[in-house]
Amino acid sequence: MARWCYRHRLVVLLLWVGALFGLGFTASTAGTDYANVFSLPDTDSKKAYDLMEKAFPARAGDTDTVVWKVDEGSVRDQDVRSRIQPALDEIAGMEGVGSVTGPYAGPGGAAQISRDGRIAYAQVTFTDQANAVPKELVQDVVDTAQGAGRDGLEVELGGQAIQRVQEPPTGLAEMVGLAAAAIVLFLAFGSLFAMLLPIAVAVFGVGMGLFGTQLLSHVTDIPDLAPLLASLIGLGVGIDYALFIVTRHRKGILRGVDPEESAVTALNTSGRAVLFAGGTVCIALAGMLVTNLRFLDGVVVGTSLTVVLSVLAATTLLPALLGFLGPRVLSRRQRRRLAEQGPEEERASGPAALWSAGVQRRPRTVAALALAVMAVLSLPVLSLRLGATDQGNDDTTTTTRQAYDLLAEGFGPGFNGPLQVVVSDGDPAVLAKDIEATPGVARVAALPSARGVTVIQVIPTTSPQSQETDTLIDRLRDEVVPRAGAEAHVGGVTAVSKDFATVTGDRLPLFVATIIGLGFLLLLVAFRSLVVPLTAAVMNLIAAAASFGVLVAVFQWGWGLDLLALGKEGPINAFLPVIMLSLLFGLSMDYQVFLVSRMHEEWVHTRDNARAVRVGLAETSRVINSAALIMVCVFLAFVLSGDSGAAMAGVGLAAAVALDAFLLRTALVPAAMHLLGNSNWWLPARLEKRLPHLAVEPREEPGAPVGQDGPSSAVHGFVRDPAGDPVEGAAVTLMSKGGRQLDHVTSLADGSYILAVPAPGTYLLATTARSYASRARQVMIADEPLVYDVELTELSGDEVDAIN
Repeated sequence: MARWCYRHRLVVLLLWVGALFGLGFTASTAGTDYANVFSLPDTDSKKAYDLMEKAFPARAGDTDTVVWKVDEGSVRDQDVRSRIQPALDEIAGMEGVGSVTGPYAGPGGAAQISRDGRIAYAQVTFTDQANAVPKELVQDVVDTAQGAGRDGLEVELGGQAIQRVQEPPTGLAEMVGLAAAAIVLFLAFGSLFAMLLPIAVAVFGVGMGLFGTQLLSHVTDIPDLAPLLASLIGLGVGIDYALFIVTRHRKGILRGVDPEESAVTALNTSGRAVLFAGGTVCIALAGMLVTNLRFLDGVVVGTSLTVVLSVLAATTLLPALLGFLGPRVLSRRQRRRLAEQGPEEERASGPAALWSAGVQRRPRTVAALALAVMAVLSLPVLSLRLGATDQGNDDTTTTTRQAYDLLAEGFGPGFNGPLQVVVSDGDPAVLAKDIEATPGVARVAALPSARGVTVIQVIPTTSPQSQETDTLIDRLRDEVVPRAGAEAHVGGVTAVSKDFATVTGDRLPLFVATIIGLGFLLLLVAFRSLVVPLTAAVMNLIAAAASFGVLVAVFQWGWGLDLLALGKEGPINAFLPVIMLSLLFGLSMDYQVFLVSRMHEEWVHTRDNARAVRVGLAETSRVINSAALIMVCVFLAFVLSGDSGAAMAGVGLAAAVALDAFLLRTALVPAAMHLLGNSNWWLPARLEKRLPHLAVEPREEPGAPVGQDGPSSAVHGFVRDPAGDPVEGAAVTLMSKGGRQLDHVTSLADGSYILAVPAPGTYLLATTARSYASRARQVMIADEPLVYDVELTELSGDEVDAIN
């Protein structure tokens, strides 16, 4: 497939461009129909909602609030009324506004003025839900209301529709993330064209994923948070997957391989790992379905679709783009050096090699330090409290936050989150009196009955996000309602949020067990080991605990919120643990696969665990760290999204990826594998026979089996040092272009070796010996035996003995 895409690159590119623009045109024509469906079966708040829906079916459209405050006098003064009432009348006459209920008209208007007379509010009800209200209409409402303000008269607005118009421009977070990723890629590659490749792949994958999610919103319930999370994860994995493939391709060209063969080999090796990694991400995302929370079903659909399309772009579009660039995927300096000095030997050197050697020398120290850091960062998770963010968590400069604070100041902190006790049987008056006498209740008002259902509105004395409000809800359900002998249920947005957090917390252990178990089985089959997947599972739990500790410290305790301009501290969104654990599990599996697959390859060739771990870390740590740095930049950019949920997810995932890549995969995992020794690769013989084979590496190229009709040819020669002396005991390995071992011998006392070749073709000849730098070169072998002498150089202090 990679070869076909490379040779038919123009066709592939036109297909992708046509699909992107066609899907984009269709999606823009159809529009969006996102729906936040919080379906919580068998919860008290769901029963209250069902009763209200039957009794009051006409309640539709988003309701927002206009709040005003005077510095002196009263909102009842004529000069205040003469400014506010005309503005409310103008808003009521706008097309798309159903009604405006103000304090200056009707018998209930007095209740909309605070006791001190300095704050009042009006409710604006639109004819559509918040997502369907045109932004132009909402902006007209905001401009008209705030135009009535003056010195000494402050006018602010709150509500879901109002919040939409104060969000940053759509795509700002994505553009900032792409710009940061471009800088990291340019520093890593030193080539403008190579930098653009992963970004192009990510743009195509995410673009088609978002358009597809938008179209799917018309046939299934997808929350408005889904596209944000889909673009967040899609940009991260799209850039990372392309980065791994392009890095492998560039190494092949530097070793003198033809660009087409290098691209095919890169897709046949790193591309397979990308398919495996993308599959694990989708499996982790699908793990959210076991929670049975309908709100998350749409998130699974949107994010999984984007990941699948990103993988498809990396495995089809990328080889086509590589065909357009050819050797220009290298920097000018690299192309000039390749032309002047010829192919270069691949050696793991520099900081990565020094770090890898250091981990091997002091594995206990490295493991202890890494564990200590992760333990300290995990401590805040002990005070984790799930809940829901609201406009009280917005930045203080926003009108929604200022309206929230004004309502809390004038009518009490509980006014922003009233409870609704829905009574279907019993005496509502008796129940209302009992509720009014309950500690923690500020005001109680029974609304007119309809169809045998009465709604009692309860204003708590505490804010919607406080622990005391949760305690009040429990007290009403467990004590007050049963004591009154009524059939009633406690609902409202605050009660729904509490139930959602409770249900999520109860189902979280099952969810964690599911995704950890699936990951264990995948790695068990891929790497034929019990210890490697067990280590990965433990590391995932450690990374999750530390990242949630960072979330609690920032968003629940408020450390650094002002610096990040992320508003006020509060509980962690109840849905975030499920989403974050899914994404963290999938992304950490990516790094685990790329790291351990190289270690496993070396272990298969040498059966030396210390060498396998050292070589694997030295050769993959740089690309893993670069990929992680790109993801951190992309995730942190979502702080600018204007959505508190996306900002919280961005900070949490950035912390999780940074800790996972920089501490766990490059420090704790290799240190633990050094300490465990050969037991890393232990698998009971009985289990080995029963497990299916799922190889991340490609199969061997077909050829005549050695030992049946005899090899087609051979390669032989001598292994010598720079002085010309023979090197005895050097390991000489013949491998396929994909890295599969075909034959392996040890040089004799005179340095001689001979290897059987299954068929004419291009192979990789790798030579390793203790105290010498490894040598790996491609050799062309015809029907006649090839004489090939190998000269090994002594290993310097900043190099790791490595086969590439």
